[in-house]
Amino acid sequence: MKPDHECSAPGSSSASTASARFDALLRLARRLSGLSICGVATFAGGDEPIQLEPAPPSSIEEALSPLIAHARISQSPLLIQETTPCPEPLICFAGYPLRADTGECLGVLYLAGTTPRSIDADLQLSLQDIADSVAQIIIQAQAKTEETLLALAIQGSGTGIWDRDLSTGRIHYSAAWKSMLGYAANEVSNRIEDAFARIHPDELEQVTQSMQAHISGQTEQYQVEHRLRCQDGTYKWVNSRGKVVSRDAAGNALRMLGITTDISKVRSLSERLQHNIELITQLTDQVPGVVFQFCSQADGTGHFTYLSAGVRDLFEVTPEQLQQNPTLLDSCVHPDDLEVFNQSRAHALSEACIWHIEYRVQLPRQGLRWHLGEARPQCKADGSIIWHGMVTDITERKHVERELHEFASMDALTQLANRRVFMAYLKTEQARIQRRDVSVSSLLMCDLDHFKLVNDKWGHGIGDRALRHFSDILRAQLRTSDLAGRIGGEEFAVLLSGAGSFPARDFACRVQHALASQPLRVDNQEIHLTLSIGITQLAQQDPTPDNALSRADTALYRAKQNGRNRVEIT
Repeated sequence: MKPDHECSAPGSSSASTASARFDALLRLARRLSGLSICGVATFAGGDEPIQLEPAPPSSIEEALSPLIAHARISQSPLLIQETTPCPEPLICFAGYPLRADTGECLGVLYLAGTTPRSIDADLQLSLQDIADSVAQIIIQAQAKTEETLLALAIQGSGTGIWDRDLSTGRIHYSAAWKSMLGYAANEVSNRIEDAFARIHPDELEQVTQSMQAHISGQTEQYQVEHRLRCQDGTYKWVNSRGKVVSRDAAGNALRMLGITTDISKVRSLSERLQHNIELITQLTDQVPGVVFQFCSQADGTGHFTYLSAGVRDLFEVTPEQLQQNPTLLDSCVHPDDLEVFNQSRAHALSEACIWHIEYRVQLPRQGLRWHLGEARPQCKADGSIIWHGMVTDITERKHVERELHEFASMDALTQLANRRVFMAYLKTEQARIQRRDVSVSSLLMCDLDHFKLVNDKWGHGIGDRALRHFSDILRAQLRTSDLAGRIGGEEFAVLLSGAGSFPARDFACRVQHALASQPLRVDNQEIHLTLSIGITQLAQQDPTPDNALSRADTALYRAKQNGRNRVEIT
């Protein structure tokens, strides 16, 4: 949040209701002191006042400025009377610092005159009382400003607040909550029955059970994902979280506060990933959110104007630390992502467009995590931009994406590479041979002998077990540089990178020996499997990998023709 040293009470819209009291206090100060010049000065980081309210003549303002600046840093009222020199045309001056309870100077109440005037002890006390009252007006106006900033940050993040009175069954919603579902302020009642009627029928039982479990004290908090009916009759996915904040002496829940967040985009993304709803629910349940508001100044500097408490979980720092030093975020970003992260911020700032990025962070306690950052800009007349947004943890979603990639490249039954992946790898190896990056590589085609008889006698379930059994044996013989894949049915292929004919034959014999010594056991019976293998080498003159594949197939066919359970090389 922008550190606002400027007083917001005099002349600002957030303090319009207090302006009458403010003017009355100034009139009282003039009458008591007999001094014609009276007002309040405010500052913005420097020593010189930036605003005098009401504004004095320019000739008087020039003389007032150094006196007000001195009064601001004074621990007691600054009084200049007849015997003390005063900048012309002033003859007397009284400046009272306006301080908050924390000691912060909010401004200066000043009085001045061009004619002699004595300020006795009684008058000093009266003026101090007036100064204290003016300070309270400023403090109240600033509190209203902070509430407005908080409301903007929450509204910009797509999050609404609800407050439920459990004793009466009444529930109150914030304006942001109603707006999120397209309702006007007068279109949502506070009856709990209407609240449950807006829940999608498929999730109603889940919501009511989760709510009751928390109210009865079985869970630490209420949290559930479900759909809510919008004003136009459609449904929107939301994440509702809440907590009982007060109970009576018997432990009965009295009041419950919570927030509802629009997660429609997250759900849509999950559907595009074609993942099941249980994993997505588990994912989004663990996504902690940070609602924030950030002010980018025209001079290139910036600061947070609001940060929710979730920043402790996502970045392992406090909101106060980030408000004092926003660059702490940069130190959390993974070094490999820092350039892209900075580029995304610079682009969003220069174009005043939506900021959206997925990036990694390295945290002291949690280690490597993935974050999704999104924010919408609000351009101000002074050239600054206020960003309303949210950061969420998407680490689990990234894990799901990696698993989906693995599933797409793997044969489901044997957990070996599928045909598409194996052929792509074979094509890459062929290119390496032609570039002479690798001097020699061997291709093996393997086929389980009489596999149809296994299926016919034992059934396809046992046949699948036999394929998995052989896959485990084959995988145990592979080096890290080798790749085995299931080409189809009971046919397998192996690529031995950097291996010539003799190492390839040794490999084939080891696989046959291991298969012979480890029969498949089914109901105290043993099923003995044998294997025919054809071997060829990848050649530089081969235009495509299909040539080597054809040669290996020919060798495999010869092994079967010559009695099976053999190794043939071509």
